[in-house]
This record gives sequence, C-alpha cells and structure tokens, in this order.
Amino acid sequence: MASHTFWKGYLKLSLVTCPVTMRPATSEADKVRFHVLNAKTGNRVISRYVDAETGKPVDEDDEVKGYPVDEDGKHVLLEDEEIEAVALESTHTLDIDMFVPSDSVPWVYYDKPHYLVPSDPVGEEAFAVIREAMASTGTVGISRLVLYRRERAVLLEPRGKGIVLWTLRYGDEVRPEKDYFDKIDGDKVKVEPESMKLVKELIDKKTTPWDPDMVSDPVQEKLLDIISAKKKKRKRPAKAKAKAGEKPSNVVNIMDALRKSVASEKGSKSR
Repeated sequence: MASHTFWKGYLKLSLVTCPVTMRPATSEADKVRFHVLNAKTGNRVISRYVDAETGKPVDEDDEVKGYPVDEDGKHVLLEDEEIEAVALESTHTLDIDMFVPSDSVPWVYYDKPHYLVPSDPVGEEAFAVIREAMASTGTVGISRLVLYRRERAVLLEPRGKGIVLWTLRYGDEVRPEKDYFDKIDGDKVKVEPESMKLVKELIDKKTTPWDPDMVSDPVQEKLLDIISAKKKKRKRPAKAKAKAGEKPSNVVNIMDALRKSVASEKGSKSR
C-alpha cells in the first residue's frame, strides 16, 4: 500500500521544472513497538529533561542548544534563530546542482531511499526527459534538500519509470575503509586453486533467486505470536534454551572443511 505524500515540491534542472511528490521507499510502521508503563498503575511513563546537576525538571522555554567546547562542561550556546539562518532558503525545490557517474558514489554514503514521482500530468514530460537523460548517460544527479529537520545532500537515481532519491551521509559520518582493510595482510595469504574451485562449487550450489523473505524478521514474528496469545489471555509455554554447541577449533584444515561442505551440499540436494 502506497504511503501518504511525505514531501511535495519541484524538481528543477536549469530552466526545466516539474512538480513532484516523494514518499519513503521503506517503512517501519509495522514494527513491534512498546510503551514504557508504570507497573503499579498501568499508566504510560513520559520523559522530560532534568538538570544534570540539580535533578530538577527544566521548562521547555529554558531549553537551549549548546556545543561542548572543552572537557570542563563549557558550551557555546546557539539560539534556534541562528541555526535556522544557515538552512536552505527553499525546502521545496530539488535543484540539481551537478551530475556524477552513477558508479562513482561509494555505497557507504547511501542512507535512506525515497520514491520520487511527477505529481502533475503536465510535468510528466519534463520529469521523463530528466530521468531518461540520466539513464542514457549513466549519471546520477546531486542536489540538496531539507529533510528530517536537517539539510541533506541527496542523490537522484533513475529507476524504471521513476526516480529514487537517496539521502546521503555526510562526509564526517563515513569512516575510510582503508583504516580497517589495510590492516589485513593479504600479501601473506595465498589462495590455492583447489580451494577456490571448491568454494565456487559451494557458491554455485547455494545460489538462488533473490526473495524478500530472505530478510524477514523472525524476532518480530515471535513477538507478534506472544502478543496475540496475551490478547487471548493464553500463556505460551516457555521454550528451553538451546544448549551451546562446542566452540570451533582455531586450527582448521581448509581443504577438509571444504570437501565436507561440498559433500553435505550434494547430500542435501539429493534428499
């Protein structure tokens, strides 16, 4: 079921403009969520800010934003007006600033996906020409927009009849992979051709078409079962905890393990 309009505005490229609407491509609306209750009264518990030193509640009018400047607890205070002054002048126009090759943006920068569609039949031609031009040139558009109360860099990717808009993570949020991968001493590891052959055989046997059920949430399903049982005032029998298996040995003969793996896969296929 399509969600309600999340954002409405204009897609703009130079002098070409068309009205568009945007909806999140993902949803957590069906996730099981809990309220915190007072066990004695059954009433919901609300949260509020308290002074870290005095422990007394702080009135909303006295709440201000501060940036820590040293370890002694000193802060630079910023008023809401000062923060709003540096935001984009317009929050309703997706002005494509530039284009980059579609394969040049590292995957780690991709954040949240959204579906962008034309909102007016009159603007469908302009929308289509921008989308098709990006698709034919293998490029994606880069723009900026205020979303989730923050100014975000966004990426526009042609997809079928529409455009997927990805919010992008900020540069200071992304850790360079070389800081981690460079610690792997790959030069000392020699991959034997026989090992490679056996792993490829395993991959071939385990390869299957993608199915969204592969990323289902079993914990969510079990929680819903418990909630359903409690609604009917039935007690679910507690399951015994699974016994911990033996810890695998650190000393592994990779060839023996691979041969046994391939043999077990053949056995499961035949069954």
